[in-house]
Amino acid sequence: MKQCVRLNELMPGQHAVVTRLTSNGGLRRRLQDLGLAQGSEVACVQYSPLGDPVAYEVCGTIIALRRKDAHEIEVEEVAYHGCDERQ
Repeated sequence: MKQCVRLNELMPGQHAVVTRLTSNGGLRRRLQDLGLAQGSEVACVQYSPLGDPVAYEVCGTIIALRRKDAHEIEVEEVAYHGCDERQ
């Protein structure tokens, strides 16, 4: 069984699957609207020059999340085996 980590712990290039959202209310709804629902795939793209926010790819879209918001998302790291549509 793989260990769950927080989304803010991913390094650029790592891929994961969302296992749980720990936030409530408006933040939870916002994250779900961005595509960060249980079972969705997410990849860490890059850190900003000062480290916050961080760019993630979700559902083919790049989004920026503050580290404190990304901390509210539990993920399970996976090996990426898909094809890159940008090639």
